[in-house]
Amino acid sequence: MPTPYALPTEADKVKPWSWDDYYDFPRDLIGYGVKSHNPQWPNNARIAVSFVINYEEGAENSVLNGDLHSETYLWEAPGGDPRVQERSLIVESDYEYGSRAGVWRLFRLFNKHGIKFTLYGVGKALEDNPAVARSCVENGHDVASHGYRWIDFHGMPPAEEKAMVKKGIESITKVCGAPPKGWYYGRLSPRSHALVWDVYKEMGIPLLWMSDSYADDVPYWKDVPSETGKEHPEGMLIVPYSYGMAPPGAEFCATVANRATVADCNDFKFDVPTGFSAPHDFYDHLKNAFDILYEEGTEGMPKMMTIGLHCRITGKPARLAALKKFVEYIEGKEGVWITTRTGIAEHFREKFPYSKVRLA
Repeated sequence: MPTPYALPTEADKVKPWSWDDYYDFPRDLIGYGVKSHNPQWPNNARIAVSFVINYEEGAENSVLNGDLHSETYLWEAPGGDPRVQERSLIVESDYEYGSRAGVWRLFRLFNKHGIKFTLYGVGKALEDNPAVARSCVENGHDVASHGYRWIDFHGMPPAEEKAMVKKGIESITKVCGAPPKGWYYGRLSPRSHALVWDVYKEMGIPLLWMSDSYADDVPYWKDVPSETGKEHPEGMLIVPYSYGMAPPGAEFCATVANRATVADCNDFKFDVPTGFSAPHDFYDHLKNAFDILYEEGTEGMPKMMTIGLHCRITGKPARLAALKKFVEYIEGKEGVWITTRTGIAEHFREKFPYSKVRLA
């Protein structure tokens, strides 16, 4: 069929796609239906709120990390051509702000309010600044794996990606003292779900949840293709995230500003032309989302709200003021369960154990 998009040269010569029984998870366009699904949050909470801090600084594309080019994604002036076999000091310093200052500003806010968050920790980033991991562990926060590198895995060969998955788990285990119970890639490949599942099983580590999905407002189960025919399949619990756009490949970075983006309650939208232009936009968006979900919970359809944050984005003072205002707003509401993604997964698993070919 014709397409309105600018495709790479000789795209028509690319090998046609075909279904892979091992890597391809079937789509589900039906979901829970008109009545949604009541996850029965603890204490009859009307809404579960999950704050997520993405810690990626130092693991992004850089020739210092052995990459071909510099990063162009998720910094204050996105787009433009990547620097090939050169450093981009401006981009590097923006990422460094997140690890030097932004992360601690976010931590101070949540620790002051007694809020437990989930850290999406990139393995290399935590190796470069282990104090971040230690602070999370000491304050009882949830550390999940965000991969070993903050790069696009889409075209990586399966064996190489699988090795990187294992390295990501080992890295978190080393700096935190325990393996990650959950996983979120962000820049995943079509094979990532299956590869992450395989590595956890091979290492004998429980994978409680995956968050590389934006398909619902409550958790749901997926059948795992590699478990086909097994007597006791475990299924994969999906705890949907709030993001929505994988970055273009490096060859298309120059046109990122012209690409449509989809993101909900995620500060990612500060760094795209179609997103938030000021901190009050972020606050208004979060408040409106919360109010609607809270209303649905009052009507017997409780939901989950995820707020995605980045140290180099909301870790900056003006944006943190908007986040602080939102935290104070929801603290004044009854029936709000603020918890980690592992907390949500553990609750859902207990209440709604996996059963093959069903959602909950």
